[in-house]
Amino acid sequence: MCYHLSAMRTRRWWFYLLLNALVSACVTGGILFVYDRYHRSACPQPLPAPATGAASDHLTEDQVDILTVSGAGVVATEVVVIKNNGLQAVDLSGWTLRDADGAVYTFPTLTVYPQGMLKVHTASGVNTPLDLYWNRSSAVWEAGEIVSLFDAQGTLRALYTIP
Repeated sequence: MCYHLSAMRTRRWWFYLLLNALVSACVTGGILFVYDRYHRSACPQPLPAPATGAASDHLTEDQVDILTVSGAGVVATEVVVIKNNGLQAVDLSGWTLRDADGAVYTFPTLTVYPQGMLKVHTASGVNTPLDLYWNRSSAVWEAGEIVSLFDAQGTLRALYTIP
């Protein structure tokens, strides 16, 4: 009888050990899946390939990108982050941010230096060199929408799809 009880305890121990390993693997896999999914959606979308020739050379000198849009759908937290990834300062005077529904933000007189960043807030506020305010009472951006950045001549300079 002692042998029988000992064998049952051993089987029960192995069952709990396997159950623990299975639950641990599922939890770890779930966390990694969620992290990977969030990390990929937080990364900016790549720009389309530039045209060949002079335009391609121009983009390497002054390339302004939309890094992210956060707080989409909530006017108080909506922010578009823009960065100058180029080698030269860029004058953003007259540049525009646009959505598919026709909302347009026009940049004031402002220069962004190489590797410089700025934020465009949808809400009201007082402009600073790093934070610009659209002064809108309603949200502009929503998930799946494409944000377009145009220079003063109307040339498309950057696109970003909101995750």
